[in-house]
Amino acid sequence: MAANPATTTGTQAQGGTPGGNFPPFNPATFAPQLVWLALTFTVLYLVMSRKALPRIAEVLAERANRIQRDLDAAERLKAETDKALASYEQALADAKSNAGSIAKDTRARLAAEVDKDKVAIDAKMNAKIVEAEARIAATKTKALASVNDIAESTASAIVSRLLGHEATPEEIKRALAPAAGE
Repeated sequence: MAANPATTTGTQAQGGTPGGNFPPFNPATFAPQLVWLALTFTVLYLVMSRKALPRIAEVLAERANRIQRDLDAAERLKAETDKALASYEQALADAKSNAGSIAKDTRARLAAEVDKDKVAIDAKMNAKIVEAEARIAATKTKALASVNDIAESTASAIVSRLLGHEATPEEIKRALAPAAGE
C-alpha cells in the first residue's frame, strides 16, 4: 500500500519531518541536547545557589529562630506559671491555716465569754434564789404566826354558829393550845 498523501502533507505542515522520529529520541540530535541540558542545569544551579537558596536559607533560619524564641518564651512563661501556681498554693495553705487558727481563737474567746456570762448569770440566779427563799421563809413564818389568829377566829365563828353564843378568847386559846403543841 502506498503512503497516504494527506498524512505526509499533514506532518510536514505541522513542522515534522516525513517519516521522522520525535526530536528528543532522534539519535542525530542527542549529543547537542545533552550539552544544552548540562548548560541549562549549570545556569539554573548557579542562579538557585546564588539567589533563591540563600533567601530560602534565610527564611528557614528566621523561622527556626522564631520557633526557638517562641519555645524559650513558652518555657519562661511555663516557669513563671509554675512559680505563680506554687505561690498561690502556698498562700492558699497559709490562708487555710490562718482561718483555722482564727476560728479556733474565736471559738475559745466565745467559750470564755459564755462561761463568764454563765458564771455571772448563775451568781445572779443564786442571789435571786437566796432572796426568794428568804421571802418564802419570811412569808412562811408570818403565815405560821397568823395561823393561830386564823384558827382562833375560825374556831370562834364555828362555836358561835354551833352553840349560838360567842366563846371568850381565853377559852378558844385553851382549846387550841393542845393542838398547837402537836
